[in-house]
Amino acid sequence: MEWNKNVKSSIVIINFKNVIMIQKNILLILAILINFFSAQSQEKDAVSDYISIIKSNIYKDYKGMYRKGGGSLVYPFLTPGSNQYDNVLWDWDSWLSNIALRQILSDIGSQKDKQEAIKYEQGCVLNFLHYGDWDGYLPIVIWEDSKPRDIRPENIYNVNMHKPVLAQHAAFITQTNDGDAEWLREKFYHLQAFVNNYKSHHRNQATGLYYWQNDVAIGVDNDPATFFRPEKSSASIYLNCLMYKELEAMVYLAKQLNQSAIGAEFANDALALKAAIQKNCWDERDGFFYSVDLNLKPIDNHQDTTLGRSFIIHSGYPRDYDCLIQRIGVWSGFLALWAGIATPEQADRMVKEHYSNTKTFNAASGVRTLSKMEKMYSLRASANPSNWRGPVWGISNYMVFKGLEKYGYKKEASELAEKTIKMFGKDFQKNGALHEYYEPETGEPLLNKGFQNWNYLVLNMIAWLENKKTVAEF
Repeated sequence: MEWNKNVKSSIVIINFKNVIMIQKNILLILAILINFFSAQSQEKDAVSDYISIIKSNIYKDYKGMYRKGGGSLVYPFLTPGSNQYDNVLWDWDSWLSNIALRQILSDIGSQKDKQEAIKYEQGCVLNFLHYGDWDGYLPIVIWEDSKPRDIRPENIYNVNMHKPVLAQHAAFITQTNDGDAEWLREKFYHLQAFVNNYKSHHRNQATGLYYWQNDVAIGVDNDPATFFRPEKSSASIYLNCLMYKELEAMVYLAKQLNQSAIGAEFANDALALKAAIQKNCWDERDGFFYSVDLNLKPIDNHQDTTLGRSFIIHSGYPRDYDCLIQRIGVWSGFLALWAGIATPEQADRMVKEHYSNTKTFNAASGVRTLSKMEKMYSLRASANPSNWRGPVWGISNYMVFKGLEKYGYKKEASELAEKTIKMFGKDFQKNGALHEYYEPETGEPLLNKGFQNWNYLVLNMIAWLENKKTVAEF
């Protein structure tokens, strides 16, 4: 009996200790949960504060983008902002700035404000088309004191020209105005000539891909896939994704102008380009879209006497491929999501293996413009060229965000939007202005204080987060 009492006593003590241990564990778990939710709450509060800072700074001076025109700029237009770009009309800058402007007007603009903006928006497109002609050449930039048709390259087909975003810009403006494209009718011929120029003189016949003539003014200045590469060798994934959307925009504009037969031709071009991108730029090994190298020697049957006899070298089995994939991790590979080119299966790999990888693209402030694993990775500030070899840019964050959202990756899209909001909110808070590009981990600005431009697209990200009307590009 005594033994039983001792056993029972021991069991009671053990159970009591277990209860205490369980209580301690519960308290520890509760403490962890409280800290977690407290941190989450503080994080949300911080994002909310930064949203307020961003809105108050951007809303107050957005009309500073408006320019009445003058000199070579015969129509009113939008300027990207900052003294460096004052009274200058740039190609893809004006397009993207316009999308941000329309978000501002959606948020706070009166009907009068929205009507006032139209002449500046349309002027961006019409200023470029003013210098259009049958040859299809359009300048990349128009300076107030420049003469784009009088002073132009010796051979317009051997240089880069306006990026393929002009039809997209025109389509965006047309959609904004209930599909009314009459403002464009008289210049639609010049827009067709522009796109035809790309197809005839900037497209590789063997692959069906479009290429840069050189590395001048390509938008992503020092992208290693093009920068200091041989002329006509870079079939850039960035360029081809823009071109795909440009062709889709031409289909839309032709329809709005009751020229659907013409639109059908551009639709065929778009389908062919999409197939070419899938065939040549998708890398099944890495699960990513890359630029490709067209710099291959032609197959020619010439006699060679290197071996002491005359041979037609390599004639037994010459190359049967038309390009070499450039496995360089550049942010523009994600544009296949933005453009709607990737399949759902490809998108899943891109998000899981690349977007989410902190060793390559994923940084505290957003998307590195060049994978951190690349030997060319560099964050040093430069202005000629601007640095796209790693720093975070507002526009790359935005376009990757749009791709994530398009394919249903809402968690990742929200994460990227919040990173961008924090980066810009801190910049406004500390410096009273935004900059051109940023350090990926700390979010510290690296160059060009006062840069507005596509940075204002953060408002479109905010509207999406807040479940409000969100303005989007065509």
